[in-house]
Amino acid sequence: MTAHDPVLSRKASAAFPEESREAFSRAYPETPHVLHHNLQDDERLTLDALAELGAALPQSSIEYNRGDLPIGIDGKPGGNGMTIGDTIRHIATSESWAVLKNIEQAPAYRALLMDLLEELRPAIETKTGEMLTPQGFIFISSPHAVTPYHFDPEHNILLQLRGSKVMTQFPAGDARYAPDEVHESYHLGGPRELPWTEDMMAAGTPYSIGPGEAVFVPVMAPHFVRNGPESSISLSITWRSEWSYAEAGARCFNGLVRKLGIEPKAPGRWPASNQTKSLAFRAWRRAFGS
Repeated sequence: MTAHDPVLSRKASAAFPEESREAFSRAYPETPHVLHHNLQDDERLTLDALAELGAALPQSSIEYNRGDLPIGIDGKPGGNGMTIGDTIRHIATSESWAVLKNIEQAPAYRALLMDLLEELRPAIETKTGEMLTPQGFIFISSPHAVTPYHFDPEHNILLQLRGSKVMTQFPAGDARYAPDEVHESYHLGGPRELPWTEDMMAAGTPYSIGPGEAVFVPVMAPHFVRNGPESSISLSITWRSEWSYAEAGARCFNGLVRKLGIEPKAPGRWPASNQTKSLAFRAWRRAFGS
């Protein structure tokens, strides 16, 4: 984990109040829940500051497209014809969705990310061991924009800073909502978007969040996000654990043996270790390459 740099820190007090840290400790790593935070007035998270950040990040670290999307899509959505800076500055009218990836590449934002994770480190490492691969993502969304149905490989907390949104989550590890073959394809380099049918909606749990609220998302929990009637800014703080990496390795192993006509057993959820398959995949990768 990247070392915390106190010189870069601008935090005067805890961002997560004590009751939220306690609730997180009880629920982590498998139970979604809403927390509270006090980041809404941070100067690093204004539209102008984020437009400058977007222009400074490498092209591989920005993604932006139309926001008037359905819940389920096939492949990556199309662009909006604007620059990232204009997309962000005019987010109220650009009908777009943008994400700034790996904000820890910029020193001020690395300090922000590390300050937040440091508050949660004791609860995290008690359950899932060393906090690995800290990353931050900032989402800027137009009114009513939709982030389509997908999953992510990290432990994740989404903090709402401006506007509101509803994240609808589905049970992690349940093949009815994310088929094993899609998990395997994703971990072997495929897209993270998931197949969607309207009859799945009944199993979703909506979490409504506004400024000062956040929602925890377990590893690979399928979800989609619908923005509220105002433009939105959200910060996603993520980390990995050896458990999450082992689950990913086991999915890769299963994807390989499935190609041989074998029907593999899905990896177990927490606290299953999944280490045997993960180590087997790592050995295969060392022998044959990625």
